[in-house]
Amino acid sequence: MDALKKKRLSDAGIDVDNALERFMGNEALLDRFLNKFLADESYPQLTQAISNHDLAAAITASHSLKGVCGNLSMTQLYDLFTRQVAAFRAGDWETAVTLMDMIIPAFAKVCETIQKGAADA
Repeated sequence: MDALKKKRLSDAGIDVDNALERFMGNEALLDRFLNKFLADESYPQLTQAISNHDLAAAITASHSLKGVCGNLSMTQLYDLFTRQVAAFRAGDWETAVTLMDMIIPAFAKVCETIQKGAADA
């Protein structure tokens, strides 16, 4: 992986070295899974669940995002979704929803960075 791409991904909150270790050094496979992340429906499901005040659906979507972000070494998003899942499960709807103020820009930055990487390829 070239240094610029690695820096972009790192700046977006992705622990590239850890991610590559998870993917046994296979950059193409990591790229494939990062691009699959863009198509994942969990984020729109989360925003819809919040709009509908649907706690069960919000927990499911946030938990799914937590897992995907953890597997892709998206450390900032993983930490945010971990906190959100815990808040939802504790019945603290307000805290969980307020975390979206940090999740939205972090999620957007990761997606934008992945899209730029795909465009550069």
